Amino acid sequence: MRRVPGDVLIHLRRARDHIDRHFAEDLDLDELAAIAMLSKFHFLRSFAKVYGLTPLAYLGERRVERAQDLLRTTNLTVTEVCHAVGYSSLGSFSSRFSEIVGETPSAFQARYAVRGAPRIPGCWVFMSGLVERRHDST
Repeated sequence: MRRVPGDVLIHLRRARDHIDRHFAEDLDLDELAAIAMLSKFHFLRSFAKVYGLTPLAYLGERRVERAQDLLRTTNLTVTEVCHAVGYSSLGSFSSRFSEIVGETPSAFQARYAVRGAPRIPGCWVFMSGLVERRHDST
């Protein structure tokens, strides 16, 4: 972790923790900067300096990590996982997943399915709150 003033680091951690908790929601740079109580560009530069990724790249990595968990352990389809982790486009999800993991979500899921481990039924995953559904505020 690279150095920034301690008071800035506290604010960056607040935004990072928010990303970790709300990864499936639509988050944007303005909102994250406001949570960190920093100007947008200062937040962007400082976050990248400390964590080695821009805030939105960090968000993408958290989403892909969660997607890996779901693809390994549940019987959800790739499309259901895509939406469960906050992507609205299957193409964007698949591209980002492949970029980070090195294989497509389908290939990743198939590799774990071959091992024959029991899979958690998707209906139970959603009912138990293991995957949060996006709530539209209309």
